[in-house]
Amino acid sequence: MSYLNLTLSLVFVLIPILLSKTLNLGLEKDTVIAVVRSTIQLLAVGFILHFVFNSKNYIYIILMIILMIVAATHNARKKGTSIQGITWKLVVTFIFIEILTQGILLGLQIVPPTAQYIIPISGMMIGNSMVLGILFLNRFTAELKNHQDQTELILSLGGTPKQAVHNQLVSAIKASTIPTIESQKTMGLVQLPGMMSGQIIAGADPVQAVQFQLLVLFLLLTTAVVTAILLGFLSYPTLFNERMQFLKERIQSE
Repeated sequence: MSYLNLTLSLVFVLIPILLSKTLNLGLEKDTVIAVVRSTIQLLAVGFILHFVFNSKNYIYIILMIILMIVAATHNARKKGTSIQGITWKLVVTFIFIEILTQGILLGLQIVPPTAQYIIPISGMMIGNSMVLGILFLNRFTAELKNHQDQTELILSLGGTPKQAVHNQLVSAIKASTIPTIESQKTMGLVQLPGMMSGQIIAGADPVQAVQFQLLVLFLLLTTAVVTAILLGFLSYPTLFNERMQFLKERIQSE
């Protein structure tokens, strides 16, 4: 695609802006900001990746992954401010997801150990883990707020903190992973995934594109479930003190 074609595609930006202006939706500013930011960020990343791919230096690969984790943590932590130490919990979760997925991929030689594979796949996994983390934190804090009496009742009857928040924890894990699982049930029927579509547009064999997409889908399933479970079990202990009392003021401050 040439820069001229890319410029012409801005018509797809003008359409929502004009509709927002006509219907007084007030979306013009946010739309422009989103387009400008995404354009600058993607073009910058494109030039950076071009340099990293050509350098073939693992130091640059590691630095790119660190940058992804830092950006994902900064964005996700805003949704879990009521949970003590949420920043390091998110960092641990993202690092664990990266080590788990790349360890299996490279250990079993499913993909070559090159920047061309490691960086895009890492981006997809960390990005998906970030979204799942946000969904989990939103649902978990909501469940805790809605079932405070139940939590304190279980504690008063001699239950442990884990038993007291078990139902809320399970509910939050299920709710945050459902979108990933449900979207994969209709994959190929309702939508063609982005990675597969991109490869086909670039001229790749459709069957090979499907194989790579299936690899990504399998990775996303692991990422979704592991992120929710790990973040959940790292988070709930901080909602109780050493005497196993529920610190409800922490979720009320959310």
